[in-house]
Amino acid sequence: MSKLVTIYGGSGFVGRYIARRMAKEGWRVRVAVRRPNEALFVKPYGAVGQVEPFFCNVRDSASVRAAMQGADAVVNCVGILVNEGRNTFSAVQAEGAERIATIAAEMGVERLVQISAIGADTDSDSKYSRTKGWGEQAVLKAFPTALILRPSVIFGPEDDFFNRFAAMTKLGPVLPITAGETKFQPVYVDDVAKAAVMGVLGQAQGTYELGGPDVETFEKLMKRMLAVVGRKNLIISLPGAVSKAVATAGDTVQWLTGGLITNRILTTDQLKNLYRNNVVSKNAKSFADLGITPTPMGAVLPDYLWRFRPHGQYEAIQASAKNLRKHS
Repeated sequence: MSKLVTIYGGSGFVGRYIARRMAKEGWRVRVAVRRPNEALFVKPYGAVGQVEPFFCNVRDSASVRAAMQGADAVVNCVGILVNEGRNTFSAVQAEGAERIATIAAEMGVERLVQISAIGADTDSDSKYSRTKGWGEQAVLKAFPTALILRPSVIFGPEDDFFNRFAAMTKLGPVLPITAGETKFQPVYVDDVAKAAVMGVLGQAQGTYELGGPDVETFEKLMKRMLAVVGRKNLIISLPGAVSKAVATAGDTVQWLTGGLITNRILTTDQLKNLYRNNVVSKNAKSFADLGITPTPMGAVLPDYLWRFRPHGQYEAIQASAKNLRKHS
């Protein structure tokens, strides 16, 4: 019988790419998620019955254990960007990661891959980064041979970065951003999946920081995005005081409503990270050490951001038609 990998958060942005690659490797893939009925799209990644959604909540040891039953390898892709109900940074990114690693060690799982993030630091003033750091620490304590991957901001067809800002270009002539001078090193989602697969196959362990070939400021990334979508919005980098006021207001609304309204615009915790460069550290192990050549943004962004162009996928055709009229 072929080997089995359990991917916690396997229907998420990164997890689905790992699931697809593991299916191509011939492994059986168990996609552990809170809502299996919403993860049915992963089933065609392999042959009939090869890729299966499975109920699991990383806050519950019994369901984590059930999802891991018989697994040869485990990948933890579960992470959140904002606190939402019981799914807090501590519960998901620290305690959840520790629970998965501890149970994996108890059950004799051969390999473990933990998806973390650049900036993970147990001493950070950001809850997001601090709990990512706690999660890494707990994973390595329980499972010393684990592979820890720390990607920069991840891009790809389902991303919440370029898609989000590209959608904002349709709302008006101005595109407001925060911390325009902060540097990022966007990494293609499938490159992160390639690295994770190496961990599952036993070809890598340790901690790696993953960034693409391009290092650009937030403002330059937005200019690149505007060029791809063919729009001329005015980019305005908001003053720190204004950004803080917006974030505080959003957090206050979430608190006053008891979490009924979640602040998905900008939180004070996100603001702390936005003012820190999000690039691969100088002495960190990276894609080069894994033998992976990262994909440049220019090779991928046009493939999925075209839908934000004024004329969608027909933009190039219309431009060509205009040139014909000029020369006729």
